[in-house]
Amino acid sequence: MAEGAAGREGPAPADAAGGEDDPRAGPDAASGDGVAAAPGGRGRDRRSGVALPGAAGPPADSEAGLLEAARATPRRSSIIKDPSNQKCGGRKKTVSFSSMPSEKKISSASDCISFMQAGCELKKVRPNSRIYNRFFTLDTDLQALRWEPSKKDLEKAKLDISAIKEIRLGKNTETFRNNGLADQICEDCAFSIVHGENYESLDLVANSADVANIWVSGLRYLVSRSKQPLDFMEGNQSTPRFMWLKTVFEAADVDGNGIMLEDTAVELIKQLNPTLKESKIRLKFKEIQKSKEKLTTRVTEEEFCEAFCELCTRSEVYFLLVQISKNKEYLDANDLMLFLEAEQGVTHITEDMCLDIIRRYELSEEGRQKGFLAIDGFTQYLLSPECEIFDPEQKKVAQDMTQPLSHYYINASHNTYLIEDQFRGPADINGYVRALKMGCRSIELDVSDGSDNEPILCNRNNMTTHLSFLSVIEVINKFAFVASEYPLILCLGNRCSLPQQKVMVQQMRKVFGNTLYTEAPLPSESYLPSPEKLKRMIIVKGKKLPSDPDVLEGEVTDEDEEAEMSRRMSVDYNGEQKQVWLCRELSDLVSICQSVQYRDFELSMKSQNYWEICSFSETEASRIANEYPEDFVNYNKKFLSRIYPSAMRIDSSNLNPQDFWNCGCQIVAMNFQTPGPMMDLHTGWFLQNGGCGYVLRPSIMRDEVSYFSANTKGIVPGVSPLALHIKIISGQNFPKPKGACAKGDVIDPYVCIEIHGIPADCSEQRTKTVQQNSDNPIFDETFEFQVNLPELAMIRFVVLDDDYIGDEFIGQYTIPFECLQPGYRHVPLRSFVGDIMEHVTLFVHIAITNRSGGGKAQKRSLSVRMGKKIRECTMLRNVGLKTIDDVFKTALHPLREAIDMRENMQNAIVSVKELCGLPPIASLKQCLLTLSSRLIASDNSPSVSLVMKDNFPYLEPLGAIPDVQKKMLAAYDLGQGDLLKNAKNEAIENMKQIQLACLSCGLSKAPSSGSEAKSKRSLEAIEEKESGEENGKL
Repeated sequence: MAEGAAGREGPAPADAAGGEDDPRAGPDAASGDGVAAAPGGRGRDRRSGVALPGAAGPPADSEAGLLEAARATPRRSSIIKDPSNQKCGGRKKTVSFSSMPSEKKISSASDCISFMQAGCELKKVRPNSRIYNRFFTLDTDLQALRWEPSKKDLEKAKLDISAIKEIRLGKNTETFRNNGLADQICEDCAFSIVHGENYESLDLVANSADVANIWVSGLRYLVSRSKQPLDFMEGNQSTPRFMWLKTVFEAADVDGNGIMLEDTAVELIKQLNPTLKESKIRLKFKEIQKSKEKLTTRVTEEEFCEAFCELCTRSEVYFLLVQISKNKEYLDANDLMLFLEAEQGVTHITEDMCLDIIRRYELSEEGRQKGFLAIDGFTQYLLSPECEIFDPEQKKVAQDMTQPLSHYYINASHNTYLIEDQFRGPADINGYVRALKMGCRSIELDVSDGSDNEPILCNRNNMTTHLSFLSVIEVINKFAFVASEYPLILCLGNRCSLPQQKVMVQQMRKVFGNTLYTEAPLPSESYLPSPEKLKRMIIVKGKKLPSDPDVLEGEVTDEDEEAEMSRRMSVDYNGEQKQVWLCRELSDLVSICQSVQYRDFELSMKSQNYWEICSFSETEASRIANEYPEDFVNYNKKFLSRIYPSAMRIDSSNLNPQDFWNCGCQIVAMNFQTPGPMMDLHTGWFLQNGGCGYVLRPSIMRDEVSYFSANTKGIVPGVSPLALHIKIISGQNFPKPKGACAKGDVIDPYVCIEIHGIPADCSEQRTKTVQQNSDNPIFDETFEFQVNLPELAMIRFVVLDDDYIGDEFIGQYTIPFECLQPGYRHVPLRSFVGDIMEHVTLFVHIAITNRSGGGKAQKRSLSVRMGKKIRECTMLRNVGLKTIDDVFKTALHPLREAIDMRENMQNAIVSVKELCGLPPIASLKQCLLTLSSRLIASDNSPSVSLVMKDNFPYLEPLGAIPDVQKKMLAAYDLGQGDLLKNAKNEAIENMKQIQLACLSCGLSKAPSSGSEAKSKRSLEAIEEKESGEENGKL
């Protein structure tokens, strides 16, 4: 939606027009009611998210106060990181204005109205960088909004509800965008009331996101029902929710007296909501009875309903429901359809699918029959697997599995036989069971001579316990393909004598049979076979004798990595490797994973065979990654690399696998027995692609002609950066940290968001701390991250308990960027050891846009913005061959033109969103749906119509329209009609959203067939026309 002149407020709230008459408006006023303009304007990082302080304190020190408040609590990190990698060094901790003034939960529109009638302090924002404290109330007759103090006539210091056009949540008007202190205003605490024929705005900031949501929900409810009798103040006894609760109560009231024992009522509520604690339910009944001055162990129907609504209504879900239902207290099938399409990113949704969701999740029989979803059913739906954050498509094998083996990251284990530390831990068969069930595709077997000519596996530091080699491979054979059908690599550490090597071979051939892959590699090939070709095959990695068949045994370098590292670190090391004997039979089991010694990249690229694999210690690999990052990536395009932890990690701690994934290293061996942040990254990464243990690397790390450096600190050539917007809304049922005893059951949670990936993407931010709330802490904070290589990025949510002694771990969840689902999602938290914790979740909102669709607000002049912005273009790298370089040089100019055209379109779309009063993360469908109320006249006839010209959608006026509408349509035509033609592939999804939204709102010229299409919601997506038709079907 568009507003009039920037920063203009309407004639009704005239106490601020042209400067307040109140002497407190001056910058030197002592009362603190006014806030002077900040020098430097909006120069701060938008992510600081620091809300304005209260009225106390001199205005001259307002910015100093803001910064002081931001520094009040030190930034805590869940893991130690290099400060140079932080995206915004020392992000200020977000400070809430205050806690909610009322402990009563908001569970209905009447609760919002009652709160507004009682009134509260809001901050009134002016475009001149001044902010005024005012006390706002709603009239008892629900007809006007008033504020004080003001020297204007009381009748002028008000805004009639009938004059309100819309209510916007967030900083989505010109006043906010151009205010010098806007960056210090919390996005989730800001809201605007757009009113009058010229669409002026009254811009306000609440003390907390909860308070802002109450005002927005209440005002939207009043505006939507301005022409209807407001009967909700009579109580909630007639609402569908109350009728359902009444039915539940009556079914449990066997005596039919309208009263039941407290024990029965407690058990009934626990059945309806298993996450509630019994003590909390009993306390709520006592509070209700105390307010009525009665003490009894029996509960009435009214008390039961009141307790249930108080305990089971999540205010943040209620506010969301009211917003998407167009201010009703339930969703019908059409509301749910628009929510799934526009917000959740669900495609090909139909009305029947929405009705099926309602039937499955709505708790009341009336709702299921009539097709509406009330607050309890909607909450159940949001908590269901259908709304979890992990993309269900990635729960099955979704990637191309026909690429060479070297093009995949492979889930790998180190010292698989250990379940404790490598210094004292005993060998245990369960180590293999656990790793294979977790989808591990590369396991280690360190085999030594045993008694009675039976090879064994044991920890060299703890020889008291050992496993027979036969029992281990029998377990491997049993579980090898339970979690994944793709090839399993056995990394053999051979310390056996020749006779027992032959025993190993006999046992492996007998147990594994035809699953052993022993085909000789073909010299005519250039790459390894694919995982698809090697399905259900077991590959042995080890040393190999020369191909001479007459050589039955011979010496090879030792595969004992830990012993080799110990020798290298000793003062007597002379550079020579220890030699061991190898028999021909064991050598013949090794085919496409022949172990060789790494020398240097130049020699390897010339002489190494594609079936040969090098193992690198953590220390050596880190050195190479720092000194030769580009060469390491290029090497790994063809050859397998295996990285194993340093021998100095005697506690079996884990290396950071991301450092080596960035270099393209396929097999990064992890100590599965040691939980922690590094193992969280490893486990989270291999959840994708169906958890099959193979993840296809980014194309830039596979293509022969591509260029990529693991130390990239900026934009990756050929890859479009994305903006990731994460809003941490609330948490549910956080447990007390294990081992914590100082504070009883009280915890003070906060959330850290970590981005892991290439160095340019690594970042960490945190929310404010919510004091003494583990059941449903409300955070309501939004963060933004730029992700330059999304295919290699991961997001880790960590919940910690803020404590003076040391922050304690509550739960975490790690997810690859490519597996994120947009919209409102619940994040299932895992414990320290990686187990899912029942009913413990984070409620978040995820949005992913291009760089132009996010970031700091800028001046609205499109030409100014485009002129000043530095274009970051993909450059062509010379290969050193003049003929080839000259050919590709001609592509540089068209490439820059294409990038300019794409960014022009993206910037134009941002302007459309801003004129609609929506944040940059909104979709074009949401823009059109938001505008529909303006574009449809009182007689339900549209003032504009969607027409197709050259297969592209345009909006044409059907008569005279206000200037603000013309401004919006002009921005739309620039962003969509003209620029879409030159950025067609990227715009196809935008066109589909526009078409669906216009038909949903009735903005199509199509006659009855169009209305029929609208009712049936059976539109097909716009497709590119080969025949060059002039008009697309509507």
